[in-house]
Amino acid sequence: MAQTAGNSSYPTAPPLRPSGGGGESPLLLRGIAKSFGAVQALSSVDLDLPAGKVTALLGDNGAGKSTLVKLISGIFAPDEGSIIWEGEPVRLRTPKEASELGIATVYQDLALCDNLDVVQNMFLGREIVRSGVMDEAEMETVASRTLEDLSVTTLSSTRQLVASLSGGQRQAVAVAKAVMARARLVVFDEPTAALGVSQTAMVLDLISRLADAGMAVMVISHNLNDVFRVADRLAVLYLGQIAAEGPISGFDPANVVDLITTGKSARLAPSQPGMEAAGKEEEQP
Repeated sequence: MAQTAGNSSYPTAPPLRPSGGGGESPLLLRGIAKSFGAVQALSSVDLDLPAGKVTALLGDNGAGKSTLVKLISGIFAPDEGSIIWEGEPVRLRTPKEASELGIATVYQDLALCDNLDVVQNMFLGREIVRSGVMDEAEMETVASRTLEDLSVTTLSSTRQLVASLSGGQRQAVAVAKAVMARARLVVFDEPTAALGVSQTAMVLDLISRLADAGMAVMVISHNLNDVFRVADRLAVLYLGQIAAEGPISGFDPANVVDLITTGKSARLAPSQPGMEAAGKEEEQP
C-alpha cells in the first residue's frame, strides 16, 4: 500500500547492528498437519525459529519443505496445529497478513521485476507519496541506506535495472527489501541455487548479518556445504515429519544425508540433538 500524502519519512527498519546472540523464537509451529486430498504433506510438525539464529530446513524432494514455507508465508492454512507468533496463536490467511506481522519470504525466483530499477523494486507497492507524487529522492536515499547497512557494495547504482544484475546482486536486493519492511523472520528458499562461488559467499554473508542483527532466519537448501557454513540450527523433514532438529554442532554431513534419505541415522549418538526425534521415527511401524 502506498504511503499517504504528507508523511515525512518512510518507516524503515533501524540500521543492522549485532544483537549479541539469539533470543526467543518469534515463530513456533506446533502439531502442524497439511494434506492435499490423499497426500499427507505434513504431519505433527513442531519447529522453533529462534531470533538471532539461522535455522536450515533440509529434506529430499517431496519431504514437505515447500508446503511448510507456504504455511509460514500465508499461502496455505494448516489443517491441524498452531502457528504461534510472538507468543500468540495466529491465522495467516494471506501472504499480506504474514508480511504485516513481520514474516518475509525470499523465494528462489526472488519475485523481482526485471523492467524496474533497484529502488522501484524495493518500494514496489509501498511507494513514498507526497501530495499525490512519488518522492523518488527520498526512496533512493532510503534504499541506498538500507543496502549500505547490509554492506552491499557491488551495485554501481540503485537506478540499475534489475535485469542487468547478477544472481547475487538480485538476492541482495530481495534481502534489502525484506529488511526495509521491518521483517522479524526472513525465510530463504534455495538462496544460492545457480550462483557462483563469490556470489554464494556474498549471499551467505548477508544471511549471517540478518541473524547477527537479531532476526530469525530460515534457509531451505540442498547444499550441505552452504548449510554447515551459515546455519546455527538444523531441522530435517522426512515424509512430512521432523526427523531431527537441533544445534548444528550435533550433526555432520554424513548423518544429515542419512536423515534426509531414511529419516533416521545410527550415526547420531543418543546425547546429540535430534536423536529423540530420530528415534521416534525409527520406532514407527
